[in-house]
This record gives sequence, structure tokens and C-alpha cells, in this order.
Amino acid sequence: MEPVVFVIIRAAVIYFFIITAIRIFGKREIAQLSVVDLVFILLISNSVQNAMVGQNSSILSGVLAAGTLFILNYVLENFLYRSKRFSSLIQGEPLMLVYKGKAIKEHLKKAKISDDELEAAIREHGVASISRVNLAVLERDGNISVLSNNYKRQTTRKRRAHKIFSKEVM
Repeated sequence: MEPVVFVIIRAAVIYFFIITAIRIFGKREIAQLSVVDLVFILLISNSVQNAMVGQNSSILSGVLAAGTLFILNYVLENFLYRSKRFSSLIQGEPLMLVYKGKAIKEHLKKAKISDDELEAAIREHGVASISRVNLAVLERDGNISVLSNNYKRQTTRKRRAHKIFSKEVM
């Protein structure tokens, strides 16, 4: 039986490897899953299972590996929330894809998004063509946000009068 410590260490190494690999290969895989992407993720999880638990396929090893992943995920989420710099390193920065009706080809190439995929994302937001998009951004989580000519920002903020209550001293 593998010592408990080795199962925990193996699970942690695999966890950070997968995060690094997803960061290197792009955000697109996270939010816009195709059938190929889904199969890829399922096969990755299956391929790293033995690396996490070794030859020990007991319930205890499975629970230890899963528990380690849950704890690491919780800790990482807290670091991402508390540190903008760390969050930027792990999750990247938003990337502008369309500005004032013009696609930014260099950014599309960097994000590995084809014109067809961009047009599909824009249609999903109810906009007929790229020329009608004011701004499209590939967000940190892999989603594409679209602001079109139909979008009108109307912010009205009225200043409220502050009432000052004082106690009368008798």
C-alpha cells in the first residue's frame, strides 16, 4: 500500500500540472467545450488517475486524492480572489477581439479563435454581424462578452440629500 503522503503529493503535482497545461494551451478549452474538448478532458482525467494514486486503487487512496484536489482548489481559489497579480498569472487577462466593428486579427490568432467561431459567439449575443459590434472581449474565464450598437448605457445617479439626526440634550 502506498503511503498516504505519496498519494497527496502525487495528486497535488497532477493538479498543478493540469492548471499549467490549461493556461499554456488556452482559455478557449474551458468555456467553449466542443465534443472534441469534452472527450479530451475526460481522457485527461482518466490518464492521470494512476499517476495520482499509484498502484493503490483502494477507496482510501481515491478519497485522499479527491480530498487533496478539493483542498488545493479551495486554497487556489482564495489566492486568486485575494491577489490580482497571482490571478493574472494563473488566469490571464481579458483580450479584446472586436473594437468598433473591426475584428482584431492578431488577438484572434493569439486566442486561437477562428472568424467562424467569433461570428457564432456574436450571433449567440443576438448581433447579426461583426460590423454591428462595439466591443467583443475574450474574458478570463474563456467566455466572449459582446457589446453591440443595441447596447445603451444609461446611468443615472442622483445624489441623495443626507439627513443629519441629532439628539437634543435636555
